[in-house]
Amino acid sequence: MTVPCRMIDRATDQDVERLAWLALLPVLSTTLYYALPADLQRLWTIQFAPQVLAYLGLAIWAGRNRAILTKLGLSPSLLVQGLRWGIPTGLALGVVNVSVILWLVPFIGGDIDFLRHTPHAQAPAVMMLPWAILIIAVGVELNFRGFLLGRLLALCSGSSIPSRLSPALALGGSALVFSFDPFMTATFKHLHWIALWDGMVWGVLWLCLRNLYATIAAHAVEVIVMYAVLKVVLS
Repeated sequence: MTVPCRMIDRATDQDVERLAWLALLPVLSTTLYYALPADLQRLWTIQFAPQVLAYLGLAIWAGRNRAILTKLGLSPSLLVQGLRWGIPTGLALGVVNVSVILWLVPFIGGDIDFLRHTPHAQAPAVMMLPWAILIIAVGVELNFRGFLLGRLLALCSGSSIPSRLSPALALGGSALVFSFDPFMTATFKHLHWIALWDGMVWGVLWLCLRNLYATIAAHAVEVIVMYAVLKVVLS
């Protein structure tokens, strides 16, 4: 099975994109978060500010552009392909990340007991599996891959940056913003670095397929695997 990889945007795919710079709002707000005093960083309203700004930017951007589903990678015709690539990717990442958390992190002296007290762990399993996880995956992927990665790619492709560098810069930027999202770092502490390679893998999947169903499926399946295993092991 070959990947129809399309790492570089073609100007003829759709009309010229408007307001792609709105993707910089969550980038800037995430960066500024780490300049705030510790007391402010602990406020959940501050922690969620970058994501709120991202969804606001997405809403404004969607209102000023055409072919939104195509730009995000949500054309209905992509659903089957997305499941075909996303499910095995999620299973593989789930196994790798569970192994890292349960064996590698304790081996090097890292703490994982705090995972028992995260909002995800405290929520009833019947609510998390699979519905809440799926809803979260849809929202996060719409935010970080469909909007942030896609718009950063549009900005890079429309600038003087060499075309071969544009996907790498957009991918790296979106993965870093995802990994350093304030809620992510506050909730998962030192384990937030796992989100960096997750963001890279999901980002490559989106860049290659331009299919958000693939990243949603990969995200949801991975988290279901991790949640189910860690719920049993840490309970």
